Amino acid sequence: MIRDAAGARVDPQDCTLVIPAYNEERRICTLLDDVSSFPGELIFVCDGTDATADVVTAFAAMHPDLSIRCLRFAQRLGKGGGILAGMQAATGRYVGYMDADCSTRLDQMRLLFDRLGEADGAIGSRWVPGAVLVVRQSFMRRAQSRFFNLIVKVLFGLDYRDTQCGAKVFRKEALDAVSADLRATGFEFDVELLWRLRQKGYTVEEVSIVWQNMDESKVGTSDVAAMLTGMLRVRFGKG
Repeated sequence: MIRDAAGARVDPQDCTLVIPAYNEERRICTLLDDVSSFPGELIFVCDGTDATADVVTAFAAMHPDLSIRCLRFAQRLGKGGGILAGMQAATGRYVGYMDADCSTRLDQMRLLFDRLGEADGAIGSRWVPGAVLVVRQSFMRRAQSRFFNLIVKVLFGLDYRDTQCGAKVFRKEALDAVSADLRATGFEFDVELLWRLRQKGYTVEEVSIVWQNMDESKVGTSDVAAMLTGMLRVRFGKG
C-alpha cells in the first residue's frame, strides 16, 4: 500500500499531530513548549471540564507562526473518540497522535513520522529491542501491559508487543480507509485501529522509542475492565 519511493523523506510540514487533552490544564504548558518547534499542524482535542482549551488557545494566539487548532467538545469523547475527532479534522498527508503527559517527546514523534516514507504506519513501542525507558512503570503496570498484549494477540492476531504506547503515526489515506469502520471510543481504540488497518492490508511498523512513565496516569481499574469489554465488542460485535 506504500505510495512513495523507498527511502523517501517525509516533509514535516505535511504532518498533523493530534493531541487528546482531557483535563490537562496543569501539564499542558510543558507539552506546548515541547511541540512549539513542530512545523506541521497541531490539533488539540479538549473535551474536559477545566481550562485546558483556554490555555491552548492563548498559546496559539501568542504564537501566530504555528499552525495550532483547538477542538472543544462539551461532552467527554473518550480517548479513542478524541483521537478520531482529531484525525478526521487533520489536513496533513501524514497524521499522528501522542499523549498530553509528555511521556513521549516531540523528537520521538519526528522519528516515527520519518518511517512513513516506507510504511503506512509506525507505532512507538516500549517492549522491543532498542527502547529506552527513562522512568519505568511499576511492576504491576508492566505485568498488566504484558497480559493485555497477550489478550490482544489471542483475540485479534496482532503480534505487536506494545499496542498501547501513546505515540503513533499513519498515512492519512490509510486512516481514511478504515475510519468509517472504527467503533471504539475508549482506551481500546488503538487495538481496533491496528486491527482494521491489518484487515485492509496496510503495513504498520513497531519502532523502539524513548519513553518515560508519568505518575498521573488516567487509566484506572475500571478503565482496564472497560478496555476488555470494548475489545470483545469490537471483535465479536455485529458488522
